[in-house]
Amino acid sequence: MPGHWEGDLLCGPNNSNIVTLVERHSRYVMLARIPSRDTQTVVSTLIKQVRKLPDEFYKSLTWDRGKELADHKRFTMETNIDVYFCAPHSPWQRGSNENINRLLRQYFPKGTDLSPFSQAHLSKVARQLNERPRKTLGLQSPAERFSECVASTG
Repeated sequence: MPGHWEGDLLCGPNNSNIVTLVERHSRYVMLARIPSRDTQTVVSTLIKQVRKLPDEFYKSLTWDRGKELADHKRFTMETNIDVYFCAPHSPWQRGSNENINRLLRQYFPKGTDLSPFSQAHLSKVARQLNERPRKTLGLQSPAERFSECVASTG
C-alpha cells in the first residue's frame, strides 16, 4: 500500500546535509537540501517536502533515532502524518532508505561536502534514481510505479 515513507539524513563535512525520503511501495525518492541538521530545520524541511504531494500519498514516516527529529510532534501536528522510529541500531527497519542512501553515495561519495549542491541538482539526482529500473519492482522504475499509484487514486 503506497504512502508509507522512510527518511534519513545524508551527512557530509562542514554541517552539509541532505534529507532523503523514500516511499516504500514504489521506492520513489525525494531529496531536499538543508543548511543544518537541527530539529527545527529538519522538521520544517520535511513539512515543506510532504506538502509537494497530495495528502493521500503520506500515511506514515519511519525515521531512525537521530535527535534531528526530536520535534516530530510538530511534524505530525502540521501534516497529520504519523512518525515511527526504528529500534536502536536497527537500520534494516528502514531498508528502502538505506538502499537509496547507498545509491546516493554513487553521486555523493562519503566525505563529500554537500553544501555546494543546489536543490536543482538534488532534484536532478532524484529524477535519475526515480527513472532507474529496479529488480525489486519487476524492472519498473520508481517513477512508473509511483505514477500507477497516482492514477489509481485519481
